[in-house]
Amino acid sequence: MSETGSSSHALKDPRPVVRKFQARPQHEGFGAVVRRSIGRFELKYFDPFLVLDEFSVSAPAGFPDHPHRGFETVTYMLQGAITHEDFAGNKGTIGAGDLQWMTAGRGIVHSEMPAAQGVHKGLQLWINLSSKHKMIEPRYQEMSCKDVLEAEEDGVKVRVIAGEALGIRSPIYTMTPTMFLDFILKPGAHLQQPIPFQWNAFIYILEGEGIFGSSRSSSASTTATAHHLLLLGSGDGVEARNKSSKMLRFILVGGEPLGEPLVQYGPFVMNTQEEIDQTIDDFEKGVNGFEKAKQWRSQAAIDLGF
Repeated sequence: MSETGSSSHALKDPRPVVRKFQARPQHEGFGAVVRRSIGRFELKYFDPFLVLDEFSVSAPAGFPDHPHRGFETVTYMLQGAITHEDFAGNKGTIGAGDLQWMTAGRGIVHSEMPAAQGVHKGLQLWINLSSKHKMIEPRYQEMSCKDVLEAEEDGVKVRVIAGEALGIRSPIYTMTPTMFLDFILKPGAHLQQPIPFQWNAFIYILEGEGIFGSSRSSSASTTATAHHLLLLGSGDGVEARNKSSKMLRFILVGGEPLGEPLVQYGPFVMNTQEEIDQTIDDFEKGVNGFEKAKQWRSQAAIDLGF
């Protein structure tokens, strides 16, 4: 297609990139390495998003038994496979292109470990829950690669994890209104993707090099490459262009801000310090959603001698 071709609807006010930084590797879990872009000192919180990790693990490294309360985790596999287990008896494996949307709610203890030898890569996003949803019962939504809806138009391909793009909508239900789109732009492709005006939104680049921001002004555009996080300012959507000779792949994530107080203690995210203190007490005593926490061990943890 020509460089002036464009997918989706024309935007009146494309969002500018207001902040750009590179996610740097750090150690998490048991011998795992993640590139964390949200949830570190440069960007503690981007309402409603708590954490974004691009992880890379090889057995025996991984994320053995650990608790959560008060938010959702979205795990999207890029390479390899991860096996998850939890104290409610749920167990399964998600492979490349598969998705798991877990609502921790009032409490879950689970493990996430490599399913085989080799390198396993993916993304994990933590999404905050509103005060009215923090203590709901845990649940999972899982979708295999073949069931993730896709569309392609004018050199732009999208996998719709959550939300809507190029006329297709994901069946995933999000407690906090969220969009999660995986875009691939061929050389020369040009994307204009609407985003609800009041939502916060960001881009994380997986491969290649792209130009983001209004095409009407070079001063309003930002060039970025792999492992960069781009925070988007206000506007009616995002405009992206691939002027390189290689494929550009990035995720676009947006969500409705909760606008509520936030207190976080590691894997526990509540609205007040008192609720955090109560959560720690619940976990230590094994009550209020954590009844099985003390007795349960995942098979992965047993195998590792934990």
